[in-house]
Amino acid sequence: MGPPKTGRAISQQAFDEMVTENIEDLGMDPAEALQDAIDSLTLQGVDLSGIVKCVPGEGSVADNPVIQSLDRLKQLNSDWTDRIGDLKDEEEMVLLLDKLTDLCSVEGSGNAAIATRNGGVELVCSVCLKLRSECDQSLVSALKALASLVHDVQSSEIFQKNDGPKIVVDFLLNNSQKLNILNSSFSVVAAAATGNEIVKESFMNLKIGEVIVQSLRTHGKGSIASLYDAIQVLLTPDDNRVVASQVYGYARIFAKTGIAEALVESLKEGISSPSLVSASIALKAVAVNDEICRSIAESGGVDAVLRCIDDSGEQGNKTVARVCCSLLSKLAGSDANKSAVVEKGGINMLIKLSARFSDDPAVLQEVMSIICVLSLRSPENAARAMEAGAGELAIQAMQRFPAAPQMQRNACMMIRNLVVRNPENRTLLLNSGIEKIIRKAKENHQSCKDAATDALRDLGLDDYNL
Repeated sequence: MGPPKTGRAISQQAFDEMVTENIEDLGMDPAEALQDAIDSLTLQGVDLSGIVKCVPGEGSVADNPVIQSLDRLKQLNSDWTDRIGDLKDEEEMVLLLDKLTDLCSVEGSGNAAIATRNGGVELVCSVCLKLRSECDQSLVSALKALASLVHDVQSSEIFQKNDGPKIVVDFLLNNSQKLNILNSSFSVVAAAATGNEIVKESFMNLKIGEVIVQSLRTHGKGSIASLYDAIQVLLTPDDNRVVASQVYGYARIFAKTGIAEALVESLKEGISSPSLVSASIALKAVAVNDEICRSIAESGGVDAVLRCIDDSGEQGNKTVARVCCSLLSKLAGSDANKSAVVEKGGINMLIKLSARFSDDPAVLQEVMSIICVLSLRSPENAARAMEAGAGELAIQAMQRFPAAPQMQRNACMMIRNLVVRNPENRTLLLNSGIEKIIRKAKENHQSCKDAATDALRDLGLDDYNL
C-alpha cells in the first residue's frame, strides 16, 4: 500500500476538457492530445490516480468496464429491498463483484484507483451490509472485492469512515465455522490495515486478536492463509504519517490472548505445513519483548524452529531456512532462549545449514545474524561458535559474495561479537586474513562502514578508523 497522494487533484471533467482543448484548439491528433494532457499534468504534480484516461468521443468514461460494473452494482444496491430474496439479482451481483475484483487486481492497471474515486469502497461496504449471511458465495465475493479495492491510504480511510472494520469483524464473528468467509475477511483486514494506523487501532478496539486466536484454535493449522497476513500487518509500524506507532503495544495485547502459543502450534506441523512461512513471519511480529520470547520457548517454539531449520537444510528449502533463521534470531534476543538454543546444538545446526546453502547470501546473512545474537555478551557462546566454524563461515562468505552488502554487514557484526570478549579469537581471525576482507567491505559498502569499523577496533587494530 502506497503513501498518501500529495499531488493536486483534478476532476474527470477537467481532464476530459483539457484533452478536448488539445484537439480542437491546438490541432493535435487524439492520441497525442491524450498523452500531452497526461504529461503536462504529471509535470505539474497533479494526482491522476483514478482518472479514466481516454479521448472524449472515442471512448467515454461510461464505457470503462470498472465504471460499468460500479454503475450496475449501484443500481442493484439502491433497488435492494426485503423482497430481493430474488436469486437472479443476487447472482448478478456476485458476477459483478467478481468482475470488479478481477479488474482491480490487474497490477498497474489503475483500476482500483478508478473504482475508489468513483465510490467503489463505499458501495461495496453498503453491499456487504445487505447481503444475506446464509449466502456464502455472495459474502465471499463482496469481501474479495473489498480487499481488492482497499489498495492505499485514501481507500483505507474511506473504508474506515464507512464502518468497514466493524462490518468485517461482524462477518468473522457470525461465520466462525466457514473457512471461505474467514479467509476472505482476514484478507480485508490485511489490506485495510496496511499503512494505516487508525484502521489498525479500530480493529484492535474490536478485539480482533481474540477473533484471530479463536480462529486458529477452531480450525486446522494453516487452513486460513490470510489470517497470518492479518497478524503481520496489524503488528507492523508502516504508517509513515505517525511519529510513534502503537503496534508494539498491540503485540503485547495479542500475546495476552494466547496468540503466540497458537502460532507455535502451527510451527510444530513442520516443514510440510503450507502455513509454516506465514506463521513464522507472524510469530516474529508478535515476539516484541523478552517475556513474549520466553513464553514462545516455553510453548516449544525454539524446539520447533530448530527442527524446521534442520529440515530446511535436508530438503533444500531456502525460503523456510531464511524465515525460520530470522525468527530464531528474534527469539534468541532473550538470554534464556539464547542458552536454550546453544544447549540444543543450535550453533552446530546453523553452521551445517550454512554449508548446505553456501551459494545463497540471503541464508548466510540470517545465520550470521543469529550467531551474532548468540555471542552477544557471552564469551562462552563466542568460543563455541568459533569452534563450530563461525570464523571460517565469515571469511568464506565475505570473499565469495563481496557485492552482498547486508551479508557483509552481518558478517562484520558477528565478527565483532566473536572477538570483543575473546582475545584468543582475534588472533585466529587475524591470522586468517580477516582484516583485509573487512577493510574491503568497509570501502565498498557505505552500509558496512560502522559495523566494519567496530569489528576492526575490537580485533585490536589501532588504525580501525582508516
